[in-house]
Amino acid sequence: MKFLPQFVPQSVVAATQAACCALALLVSSPGMAQETKIGFVNTERILREAPPAKAAQVKIEQEFSKREKDLQELSARIKVMSEKLDKDASVLNETDRARRQRELTDMDKDFQRKQREFREDLNQRRNEEVANVLERTNKVIKQIAEAEKYDIILQDAVTVNPRIDITDKVLKALNAK
Repeated sequence: MKFLPQFVPQSVVAATQAACCALALLVSSPGMAQETKIGFVNTERILREAPPAKAAQVKIEQEFSKREKDLQELSARIKVMSEKLDKDASVLNETDRARRQRELTDMDKDFQRKQREFREDLNQRRNEEVANVLERTNKVIKQIAEAEKYDIILQDAVTVNPRIDITDKVLKALNAK
């Protein structure tokens, strides 16, 4: 797989390989198509609707709400300072205006840094939680595959026949846990 660009996630590569294998099975012997049991799971829907995904979202919101509020307050303070500087600029002497401009610039740099750190931390936590949800989801999918004797279950497809979509079964199983 060294020909694939480095930014392609391994899950996409695996899903693509699985889809190619399934297609090869179906194309190579039409008689086998009835014997091959294929399922599909809509991962986006799982991440939107599954209770573990919803719980993870609430957890992240609670974890980051204080920092987000602090950033909003800092942004409001910067805006007020900027408006006050604009209003008072004509009556301030050069030294005071330069000092206040420097303070405003420093506050804005601090705000930009904190905002960048916030986004990075938030994205990292989201990725961790999504990985946890997907891990649990994959365990459930494997259990369903074994119990119902699926030959292959795909999680990524361009088009899907609704009769092979087992997303509801996976959501129900995730609800039960």
